[in-house]
Amino acid sequence: MESPLRAGAGEPGLKLIETALWDGAACPRRDEHLARLTASAGLLGWPCDIAAASAALTGPAGAPARLRLTLDATGRIEVTQAALPPARAEWRLALAGARLDADDPWLRIKTTRRAAYDAARAALPQGIDEAIFLNQRGEVCEGTITTLFFDRGAGMRTPPLGSGLLAGVLRADLLARGLCHEETLMARDLPQVRLWVGNALRGLIPARWIG
Repeated sequence: MESPLRAGAGEPGLKLIETALWDGAACPRRDEHLARLTASAGLLGWPCDIAAASAALTGPAGAPARLRLTLDATGRIEVTQAALPPARAEWRLALAGARLDADDPWLRIKTTRRAAYDAARAALPQGIDEAIFLNQRGEVCEGTITTLFFDRGAGMRTPPLGSGLLAGVLRADLLARGLCHEETLMARDLPQVRLWVGNALRGLIPARWIG
């Protein structure tokens, strides 16, 4: 069955994105990033030279960095590097103003189609580090640049992909190792659970619900 994403795969300027950590010597989750890139390119019908992508995921010796790899419809790979400033010990969370459509297949892959995320991030009020999206059913999806994780008292959980969110690299790793399980979280429950946000760049970050 043809991927429903292929109809939009020719959108001008569209690129796939992988944002990875360089720890000063290696890219710790290189294989996971490459697997997601390959799968996403397949869904779009794009060529992807996995060896070239692997070789491009490198950074400065001895210094941590943020690597941003992009892949376009022709298979062209580009990587930019940026310094990685220290992270806050705790992130403060609030709701995003917009809602996501849980049935939108574009939410499952990481691309430059980021208008809703960028707008929510630009609108963050002072004192808030991350905006959390809900879907049309009032279920929690994800943040603008992070996956949300929570604990009701029975272990770490994260919303299922069916709620409308990216298949994050950190998320997939924790699920694969049995350190986290999928569970739907409703908006009304956010003040009642222990929270973290995280991604492959920063790892897990404790979080606090501000609302």
